[in-house]
Amino acid sequence: MARIKAIVQTQEIGNQQELAQALAKEGHRLTQSGLSRDLKLLKVVKGITHAGKSVYMLPENPYYRRVREHRESVNEMRANLLSVKFSGTLAVVKCRPGYASALACDIDAAAFEEVMGTIAGDDTIFVALAEDANREMVETKLRTIS
Repeated sequence: MARIKAIVQTQEIGNQQELAQALAKEGHRLTQSGLSRDLKLLKVVKGITHAGKSVYMLPENPYYRRVREHRESVNEMRANLLSVKFSGTLAVVKCRPGYASALACDIDAAAFEEVMGTIAGDDTIFVALAEDANREMVETKLRTIS
């Protein structure tokens, strides 16, 4: 994780693929799931540079606080979750572009017993559900993420 932290602090990394490539150049290989887990543990968020580029940021970055405050607004988060649909033990959550990672992180942090884990894209989150999960209860909980 120290190398991930150093790379995020010194380079403008915009996504996991760019980060994986930077790590590979240094001889480090991580799976996507391992990289995602490490980013969550480091509390990495996406922010915007002065040039308008979306990049990863660590808590010590002066812009980090603004990103977190924006992300944590309950009304803002509810407005960004557009729909929840189910297929078997999978919930597909649609949101506004750019909000999936933040919402997935909040879903994971909520530790709902019905949720096994999440995978986030840009505007879509796949939520793996426990086999006996009540869909109505899951949707209600997802819509109350704070």
